[in-house]
Amino acid sequence: MELQTTIYIFVGLSFALYLGIAFWARAGSTSEFYVAGGGVHPVTNGMATAADWMSAASFISMAGLISNMGYGGAVFLMGWTGGYVLLAMLLAPYLRKFGKFTVPEFIGDRFYSKAARNVAVLCLLIASLTYIIGQMTGVGVTFARFLGVSSEQGIYIGMAIVFAYAVFGGMKGITYTQVAQYIVLICAYLVPAFFISLNLTGNFLPQLGLGSSMSGTDVSLLSKLDQVVTDLGFGQYTTTSAGSMLNMFFYTVSLMIGTAGLPHVIVRFFTVPKVADARSSAGWALVFIALLYTTAPAVGAMAKLNLHGTVNSAVGLTQTAEGIQVNADAVKANGDLYATEASLVYEQRPDWMKRWEKTGLLKWEDKNADGRIQYYNDATKNEVAKGKAEAAGWKGNELTVNADIIVLANPEIALLPNWVIALVAAGGLAAALSTAAGLLLAISSAISHDLIKGAIKPDISEKGELMAGKIAMAVAIFVAGWLGLNPPGFAAGTVALAFGIAASTIFPALMMGIFSRTVTDKGAIAGMLAGLFVTLFYVFAHKGLFFIKGTDYVDMVGGVNGFFTITPEAFGTVGAIVNFAVAYLVSKMGAPVPRHIQELVESVRVPKGAGVATGH
Repeated sequence: MELQTTIYIFVGLSFALYLGIAFWARAGSTSEFYVAGGGVHPVTNGMATAADWMSAASFISMAGLISNMGYGGAVFLMGWTGGYVLLAMLLAPYLRKFGKFTVPEFIGDRFYSKAARNVAVLCLLIASLTYIIGQMTGVGVTFARFLGVSSEQGIYIGMAIVFAYAVFGGMKGITYTQVAQYIVLICAYLVPAFFISLNLTGNFLPQLGLGSSMSGTDVSLLSKLDQVVTDLGFGQYTTTSAGSMLNMFFYTVSLMIGTAGLPHVIVRFFTVPKVADARSSAGWALVFIALLYTTAPAVGAMAKLNLHGTVNSAVGLTQTAEGIQVNADAVKANGDLYATEASLVYEQRPDWMKRWEKTGLLKWEDKNADGRIQYYNDATKNEVAKGKAEAAGWKGNELTVNADIIVLANPEIALLPNWVIALVAAGGLAAALSTAAGLLLAISSAISHDLIKGAIKPDISEKGELMAGKIAMAVAIFVAGWLGLNPPGFAAGTVALAFGIAASTIFPALMMGIFSRTVTDKGAIAGMLAGLFVTLFYVFAHKGLFFIKGTDYVDMVGGVNGFFTITPEAFGTVGAIVNFAVAYLVSKMGAPVPRHIQELVESVRVPKGAGVATGH
């Protein structure tokens, strides 16, 4: 069957499944809309949480970043999975014990202040909207390639699909839809990884294939990849870090505590019946997440090797009807990567390159007018590689590959069957749409439940609150779509900014709310605002005010990464430190926390006896 037809069938069937589930599980009350009625089984909730969590950044962009960064990409693996451990151990059971619908509601009650609740809503909205940019970017990338539309049109289609099942289904519909989306996305991620690992190493499991020798040789896959990339002027794949070691540490911490502070993930633990189920859900979520996260390093490394092998025959990979295969003799020979005949003739490029060129996410420019593709690091400080490039007559890198296409293009690069490519298309869309739905529900509940019911109109009826939630979600979808059309960067980088905002605002407030009896309302408010301000100030300095291009002021912060070499994606850790410090200092200067609030803190820390999550 022709590729495009196969893609339409796979994507169409998956969409029909999601919409059918949403209709079957549509919400009829605020409890079902916000927390799915509080009766979701821990295993089901763990699977839905994994889908909610494994967004376009995880599915589409993370392996691309690892492919580009090598060892430095470990910050995403360690940060995001480590954050889940924090969430399971330090937050989930205690927030479930508190028994309300939303994170701002906990903050408002614990810090006995509507102002604190409203500040938490503000922080939640900023973090969630920044996060959703990455999801809509991922939707646009996926639709652009696989449905033959522009990325802008892809975002519009994605908005319509999310609107259909999120607005009417609420948390109940989203939960069961996300279970289906998890199954689709994990199959879409693992199946091509199995094929590619088998082709390159003869080992079926990519986790083991990554550390294996290439088929028919005693050359390990990673050592071959190191040899190829260093010869071409890139950093050594297995040792290159994400900037300085300080930045790598701060980046990892920011992702960890940002994960633990993401409201759309936390709210999932309000959907289970008991406190023990909240902890169990987090454990199951880690199992389901680990299936993808332990595979991602192999996907990134093998995709990078396949890409180099496609455009440079000296790497030692050969295209066959069964996919890219290892040419053992060529691999062991370590041929001249700069030889004229090694570079791929542009007119002989494979079909997958032609398809991705139409999206604008893969570009070629013939800088030395030889009709061949030269793919290397022309900004290298490696004098040997620079000298070889000059001697070969290379005038600069000619191939630009967007990091967001690596996973989606991976089965095409490896020349896998059409049905595998179609499955990956459905998986990419499932990943982006599942997280977008969870984020939109968090935004909706913040506006309808925390702002309208909690501050503006406390006497609103349940029916009115439900309608307000649906309207808020519809508006949020349009705002998210607009932001997706004007993203500040690639998907995972944008998502990292959202984690930094959550890390610097929501996580410290939750930790102090649960584990400190001395932090006051004024301390919490000052801490959240201080953390939000310093983080946004540094981020906007690099990315532009509200991510508007051309409005950056990087010189005011000492140049690019001017604060001790820390990148804006890693700055959430600094914001969190500022939040904690300001909160404690302000609390020391004011009246102590009321006695009944101190008793509330003590009772929340005993994770027993929680009833059903309530909105009142």
